Amino acid sequence: MRPSVRPHVLLLLALALGLGGCATTGTGSSRGSANLITMEELEPVANLSAYEAVQRLRPRWLQLRGGTDVPPVVFLDGSNMGGPDVLRSIQASTVQQILFRSGSDATTRYGTGFGGGTIEVTTR
Repeated sequence: MRPSVRPHVLLLLALALGLGGCATTGTGSSRGSANLITMEELEPVANLSAYEAVQRLRPRWLQLRGGTDVPPVVFLDGSNMGGPDVLRSIQASTVQQILFRSGSDATTRYGTGFGGGTIEVTTR
């Protein structure tokens, strides 16, 4: 007599094998969040300005969005510094992190006038 394999056992086995194939090794890309540039990401471009670093690593941050002509506002260590061109005067090697907030997130945090979002630079 031949042993029978129950259908639910086959289903569980197939499910276990399928989920195992979806597992990550933890050695993925060094790129982190789409809204954050870390000090580690800045190391290879440390000789550039913060503007050039953002242009290379997260170019979409510098694009106008939402049908508005309002550019993102740059904050340096918590102080409003103005438009994105301010980033040209900041050396990437002095930066700990750069955070982008969308227009809606920036407006919630800072009030009106930030429809283009914010680029928040924290230095070392």
